[in-house]
Amino acid sequence: MSKPKFTKDVLTINPEQEVDRISKSLRRMMKSDIKRRGIVLGLSGGIDSSVTCALVVKALGANKIYGLHMPERHSADETLSLSTVISDHFGIDSAHENISGILEAVGFYQRYDATVKSVIPEYGSGWKSKIVTPNVIENSEFSLFSIVAQSPNGDITKVRLPLKAYLEILAATNFKQRTRKMLEYYYADRFNYAVAGTPNRLEYDQGFFVKLGDGAADVKPIAHLYKTQVYQLAEYLGVPEKIRKRPPTTDTYSLPQGQDEFYFSLPYDRMDLCLYGKNNGYSVEEVAPSVDLMADQVQKVYNDIDNKRKTTKYLHLSPQLLGDVPELL
Repeated sequence: MSKPKFTKDVLTINPEQEVDRISKSLRRMMKSDIKRRGIVLGLSGGIDSSVTCALVVKALGANKIYGLHMPERHSADETLSLSTVISDHFGIDSAHENISGILEAVGFYQRYDATVKSVIPEYGSGWKSKIVTPNVIENSEFSLFSIVAQSPNGDITKVRLPLKAYLEILAATNFKQRTRKMLEYYYADRFNYAVAGTPNRLEYDQGFFVKLGDGAADVKPIAHLYKTQVYQLAEYLGVPEKIRKRPPTTDTYSLPQGQDEFYFSLPYDRMDLCLYGKNNGYSVEEVAPSVDLMADQVQKVYNDIDNKRKTTKYLHLSPQLLGDVPELL
């Protein structure tokens, strides 16, 4: 049987049917496998955590959901207000846990600043920064990260990161996701709840998460959905428009940073189409017109998808055993 013609509409779903299916599956899973009373999840004010919140409320009821607001000193100014919009809108109990103190205690800010200072000596108090990667369709397929820093007077400095500095920055910022997950499991243990993760399919497939950080969860309700489809559910579930209109962001660095300048080859809507095309056996020539690219550019995206799958496979692995252990029922 031949595949249908590839168009921009290939990711269109029936939101009502999908929400009903997810709700039934989650209720069954909570009762038969997970065996917990409710769900804890972190709320960032972004689309993924907002839709996950809406879904678990729909499935289990607002009285069985607990949200956590966990900003820190590098978070965007609007992060807490937007995440609070979600907990208020869906009527769930929540707690505000500013994680700056924990990050200070483990030396995150000192470690991060020292590494940036090693490549930008003038970096110091009042500066802001982020890391970026070249767009894969405009550059060679071997991507090198750079640090972009802004001085207190607004001057911008951009410097290519040596591998050692890049890994040190990545290791330090991973403290944030692991700290948040630690708090999520504290509340989950306290209430006898499970923890919901919030990655969409693009993030899950491409390893855009921290192992034992935002990658840790008992259930991931939207990991099978492309981000384009997450937005479709957001509208159906009544996620406030100010959340739906907010550009996707990592909200990890002190300078604003879009996901496409840090990790993905393209903005999410075009990246989704390329990933769907690759997953479903469409050629680069078939996909190119729908994403406004040349076939050779789509091939670069396909190659980048393969490379990320290969290099992040470790993130998906459970602990590896070196001897036979009977499975526990």
